[in-house]
Amino acid sequence: TVQEKKPVFKSERYSGQQVNPQQANALWASKNWKTHEGIEKTFYHEKIRVEVHFKYGFATPLEVEGYTIDSVLFYSLKDWKPLDLEKIPSILFSEVMRDMDLVVSVAHRGGVDPEASQSTIEMRTALLKETCTFLKLDNVRYQGTHALIDGNIANYSIHLGSGVVHRQPGGAVCIIPIPAQHRGRIFLPFADDDPRTAEVISKVLLLAKDSEIQDPTILEQIRRH
Repeated sequence: TVQEKKPVFKSERYSGQQVNPQQANALWASKNWKTHEGIEKTFYHEKIRVEVHFKYGFATPLEVEGYTIDSVLFYSLKDWKPLDLEKIPSILFSEVMRDMDLVVSVAHRGGVDPEASQSTIEMRTALLKETCTFLKLDNVRYQGTHALIDGNIANYSIHLGSGVVHRQPGGAVCIIPIPAQHRGRIFLPFADDDPRTAEVISKVLLLAKDSEIQDPTILEQIRRH
């Protein structure tokens, strides 16, 4: 028998990403999101409301340090219950993820600002070049703040500051560095004193050998186009 697929009620594609509140709110507002008592957007034709949830809450003293994104949820306007992501219209879902990607890419805020710290980008580029040379990987190139990967399944770009991954052409690819026992996510074991550097390098190494990926959640994303 075919195993029944369990419903998924929230997207954690950008979980753990920290963004500058003022800049993020301005970007969301430019895309017609409400930002006063939370971050939400209503699609009246589809009768769906979208909410962005944050770790540690919204509009708390912690927001001075930056919003830390937790998840994105979709609710039915009919009964206000969360919707299975499989039930969300693909165009609507893509629009929401594009908005989220814009906010994370532009308003990202971490221990260092990846958009402002050129030295961090240069350090990670140098470390990646040495690592790829050591592992004899010749399908990784570098362009400004991005690592470009020519994979067997698809081509990818990884922002060397935020670690956000894009399939080329296509949207963002969700790869979250959390413990392996969490179903549907991959453990990135690369060791480094800076967690973001470890995350970026691990993602590059993973996607440079995308034909060896076995995680079904990642494969579904990189093969969807």
